[in-house]
Amino acid sequence: MVISQIFIYDVPSLFFGYLLGRIGHYYINDLIGNPAWMPHHWIYGAILIVISFFISSIFALIAFYFGIGHFVSDLKDFLQLKFFSPDEEGKKRFFHID
Repeated sequence: MVISQIFIYDVPSLFFGYLLGRIGHYYINDLIGNPAWMPHHWIYGAILIVISFFISSIFALIAFYFGIGHFVSDLKDFLQLKFFSPDEEGKKRFFHID
């Protein structure tokens, strides 16, 4: 039961959280002009992780792993404690921790 739950809910949530974070960073950020007033998306992942502790169902695990994936997709900005700043100019890679 637990192993099937991991592969049915947790791993896909982790992957889609990372994928959505990369899409936001790689495509949407450029579409809206890389604004300085938008928070970095690791903050959204951290918020989902915190919210998941207050939910008592399978959605808590989905939110937790989705938040981790989203958080990891912008890990470099978290380690530099960037909250509100535009991303650096330069070559962007889609599957990369940026």
